[in-house]
Amino acid sequence: MRIAALLVSLSLALAACAPAPPTLGPDGKPLPRAYRIGPGDTSRIQFRMLDSVNALRRAAGVAEVELNAQLTAAAATHARDMSVQNRPWHFGSDGSSPIDRVRRAGYSGTLIGENISETYETELETLGAWMEQPDTRRVIVSPDATTLGFSWHQESNGKIWWTLVMGGRGESILTASAN
Repeated sequence: MRIAALLVSLSLALAACAPAPPTLGPDGKPLPRAYRIGPGDTSRIQFRMLDSVNALRRAAGVAEVELNAQLTAAAATHARDMSVQNRPWHFGSDGSSPIDRVRRAGYSGTLIGENISETYETELETLGAWMEQPDTRRVIVSPDATTLGFSWHQESNGKIWWTLVMGGRGESILTASAN
């Protein structure tokens, strides 16, 4: 009797540890799960993006970039503002352009470009989507870029508004791209 009770308890414990079966959509395929970003994930995600961008830049034969606090602040402001406006675009609710935002954040270099996205995917899936499009890829692998800002805003429903800003020195080469 004890062994039977132990086996039942063990099987219940193991069943509780099993992952929940995926929810299926009308087409019978699993629905995507929202990628949830926790409060302690910020630096891990930003440095994973920086490392990934630099790997892509090395493969393209251009110099690596450094994470920049001012560009990251401009990216964070715009990601939240896109959520408020409920649309992915390069103009702020106050009419600001990417150039306006990086200047307001105190960035003294040149804006190379801004990539934006509205998704439920991870930062690396978003980077992959940006690399598939010529305009957004051009921003990421620009030989003129020396700095990067990266941030996001996640809504309670899981939707994430991503913003990547690239900066550099010299004459302005503005490219604003969305995916």
